[in-house]
Amino acid sequence: MTTRYTFGGDEFIFVEISEAMSLNAFFKGTAITRELQRRAVAGISEICPANASYQVRYDPDVIGPETLLALLKEIEAQVGEAELDIDTRIVEVPVLYNDPWTHETQMRFRERHQDPTSTDLEYAARINGMADVDAFIAAHSGSPWFVSMVGFVAGLPFMFQMVERSRQLEVPKYLRPRTDTPKLTVGHGGCFGCIYSVRGAGGYQMFGVTPAPIFDSAQRLDYLRDFMVFFRPGDIVKFKPIDRAAYDEALAAVEAGTFSLRVRPVKFSLHAFLKDPDAYNRSLVEVLDAD
Repeated sequence: MTTRYTFGGDEFIFVEISEAMSLNAFFKGTAITRELQRRAVAGISEICPANASYQVRYDPDVIGPETLLALLKEIEAQVGEAELDIDTRIVEVPVLYNDPWTHETQMRFRERHQDPTSTDLEYAARINGMADVDAFIAAHSGSPWFVSMVGFVAGLPFMFQMVERSRQLEVPKYLRPRTDTPKLTVGHGGCFGCIYSVRGAGGYQMFGVTPAPIFDSAQRLDYLRDFMVFFRPGDIVKFKPIDRAAYDEALAAVEAGTFSLRVRPVKFSLHAFLKDPDAYNRSLVEVLDAD
C-alpha cells in the first residue's frame, strides 16, 4: 500500500492511501486527518477525509506546498508506527426495510435497473447468494458499519460494513441514475452503504428508510444541536430493523421534536477487530445496551 501525493492547482493536495477500499486504508487516513486537525496548522482551511484518501486545502501564502507535503508525510510516518485506535461513537439507526415509499419509487424506475422484474432487495439477495430478502436484511443489519466519508449531498454518510472481505455485501448501482430518491433512504452501491439525507436523484439500490433525520439546518433534535450534520467519518452505525408501527411512532416523535438516537462513545481498535471481527463487533453492540 503506497501512498500517492498529488497537488491540485495552487490550493489543494490530494492524498491517495490505497486504490482499493479497506479498513486499513480507511483507518490510516482517519488517523492522519484527525492528527492534522489536532495540530491546527496555520494556512490549512479544509481537511476532507474520504474512503481511502483525503484532500487538504491550504493557503500557499501562509504555508508552502512543499512544507505541507513534508508535514503530511511526517504525520503518515508517525501514524504508521502507532496502533490504529480511535475514540468514536456507535449509533443505533432504526430502519424500516422493504418500505412502501422506496418500493413505489423503484417501481417507477425499473427500466434503469439490472433486473426490472425484481425489487432492489430481491435483486441484492439473489446476487449475494442469500436464500431470500429476510436473509439479506439479516446480513445487512447484523454487523456494524463504519462511516468512511460524508458528502455527495449535505450529511450523506458513506458506510463500509465491518466484516471480512469475503462477506462484504456488494450490489451495483442502477444502470442509469434515478431522478428521485425518498428522503432518508438506506441505499447501497458497490461495497458501500449510505443514507440519503435529503430527497433527490440517486443511483444506489434502495433497501428501506429510517425515520431519523441526519441533516437539519434548523437543528431541532437534541443530537443535531451541536451541528446540523450528524455523521462524521469514524462513526460506527448499527442498523436496527423496525416495523411500520415503530416507524410511525418514531416519525411522530421527530415531528414533536422529542426523537433521539441511541449514541454511545466507544474506543475502536483496528488490531483487536482484525483479530476476531465477529467477537469484536458483539462487544461494540453491547455498548449500545449499556446504561
